[in-house]
This record gives sequence, structure tokens and C-alpha cells, in this order.
Amino acid sequence: MPSTHYREMPSTHYREMGDRMTALHAGHSRDVMRYLLVLTRGERHTAEDLLQETMLRAWRHIGVLPRDDESARRWLFTVARRLVIDAVRMRRTRPAEIGLVDFTWIPGADDTTASALATHSMKHAFNRLSPAHRDILSEVYLRGSSTEEIAEKFGLPVGTVKSRAHYALRALKTALA
Repeated sequence: MPSTHYREMPSTHYREMGDRMTALHAGHSRDVMRYLLVLTRGERHTAEDLLQETMLRAWRHIGVLPRDDESARRWLFTVARRLVIDAVRMRRTRPAEIGLVDFTWIPGADDTTASALATHSMKHAFNRLSPAHRDILSEVYLRGSSTEEIAEKFGLPVGTVKSRAHYALRALKTALA
């Protein structure tokens, strides 16, 4: 027996919603993209992601979106601006990412003595890390596990895994210096 809360909408309603969304995208996406490029200081991939999220939110709220074109445009620009603000805030709360350890100083395969010394230095530095840091780096870089997989395996929050990986790399870099 169907739920009393579920009401089937006529297919013409969905077609109207789709037509409205197509018109919104065609009429405003180029301008919203330019606006996002300015707000993201030219980071094209970020701007594209934010444009996609803006249009997705428009689709989710298509029923309450203002009907007149100018009000809908203002709504899109407001959503885009708020998404940029949220993205900036999210970046500020995450720990700064550091680059991987610079291995360019490690000699090529033909230099066996230098290679042996570099390997010894790396093993020594790695063994000086805490067990938690060694476990995380082993999972990420040797086994290729994702942060979600590692979090599940060790029963840790994803944020803790990312934080430990960050500090483990920093400690390894310091030990090699």
C-alpha cells in the first residue's frame, strides 16, 4: 500500500522543472562562472566545482526559486558567493598541507654505495617515527589505502588520519634533514 506522504507528480511537472533549470543554466551559468573565477582568484577547477554546486542547489530548490529572471539571477549569485565563503572557511580549518619529502637527492640505481646510504638513512628516519605515524605512512604510501579505509581499519576519525599523515611526513622530513 502506498504511503500517504508520497504523491506522484505528473510528468509535465518534471518537464517544466527541467525546462526551467535548462533556462537558468543557459541564461546565467556563464556570468556566475566569471564571478566565481574572480572570487577564487582564477582557480578554474575550484570555480567549476562551485558553479556545479550552485546549479545543483538551484535544482534542489527549483520549486521555491523566484520566478522572475532577475531575482533568480540574484539568488544564483548569492548562493555562489556563500559557497566560496564556505570553501575558504573550510580551507582555513584544515591543517596546512606539506609537500612530500624531496627524494631528488637520492642517487640513481647505478650508484650502489650512495644508494645504500640513502636507503639506510630513510630506514633509520622511518624507524624513529612513532608507531602511529609509521602505521599511517605505511598504509598511505606503501599499501595505497585511502584515508577512509585507514580510518575504518584503525577505528579513527578521517580527520585524525589526515592529521597524523601530515605530522608523520613533517617528522620524516625533519629526520632526513
